[in-house]
Amino acid sequence: MAEPVTSPYRGRFAPSPTGPLHAGSLVAALASWLDARAHGGVWLLRMEDLDAPRCLPGTDQLIVQQLAACGLVSDEAVVWQSQRQALYQQALNRLIEGSHAYPCGCSRKDIESALLARGEARLRHAAAVYPGTCRPENGGLQGKAARAWRLRVQESQEPLAWTDRRLGAQTQRVAKEVGDFVLKRADGLWAYQLAVVVDDAAQGITQVVRGLDLADNTPRQILLQQALGLPTPGYLHTPLVLGQNGEKLSKQNGAKALDLSNPVACLNQAAGCLGLPTAAQNPGRTPAQLLQDWVPAWRALWPISTDPGGISTEPTSTI
Repeated sequence: MAEPVTSPYRGRFAPSPTGPLHAGSLVAALASWLDARAHGGVWLLRMEDLDAPRCLPGTDQLIVQQLAACGLVSDEAVVWQSQRQALYQQALNRLIEGSHAYPCGCSRKDIESALLARGEARLRHAAAVYPGTCRPENGGLQGKAARAWRLRVQESQEPLAWTDRRLGAQTQRVAKEVGDFVLKRADGLWAYQLAVVVDDAAQGITQVVRGLDLADNTPRQILLQQALGLPTPGYLHTPLVLGQNGEKLSKQNGAKALDLSNPVACLNQAAGCLGLPTAAQNPGRTPAQLLQDWVPAWRALWPISTDPGGISTEPTSTI
């Protein structure tokens, strides 16, 4: 069972360079920076640029510049996931050797057909739960070419449980709600779940602060941490900024790039989303001054317990 990470504090912000930062991504960046500073730690910047077809040339450097304009500068050299693929292959090899991963030859159509045959039609807008067709005990590939690699998620009577510093106690039955999830995609690209777990461990991340939309990824990542024998960091998932359509503000639904002609305004908007005092209470402050004003306020809102069970509960289920 993976042990929870303890001090010294190391945090990170890990954007995908598929477009410039927008108001929603600045909220996550600010929260992760404040959490690191509030607890005497370091803050790192990592570019999650594995999905090369979606990444726009030059956007990574633009993001670095946008963050710097807001006073958010990585304490160590910026890391690019595209330069770390050998680490992901090493992790997959370990999972294969430990019988935690297996090749899958199923297309999306194959998965849909298998679910329909079992009377388990996928809900609209919901991800299909992989039915285990290519598991070794179910006959394996049965002549099909391997398209992807999946993690074997064992059935358990108890759900996987963890504690989020903001959301509180959380649970998920990964086998039932997600199934055996992808580690390496059919197009040869590494899946987010594997890459983020490997990188967080390699960079010694002790606290993950990110947007609420990623909260349901946490149990999959904990399972991978367990299978690889890696420590489990603490987690805090921040509120989302919503667009006019009521959905998460994102590049996909037309989120506008930050207008950094006035970084103070951008920071104050992000701070307001996080429940921090804004410009009305801090008139005439520079970005650097505002950041320092917010550090003690953040510490008071989201302290880190010295009891590992308070923020990094060990999962109740295992691979």
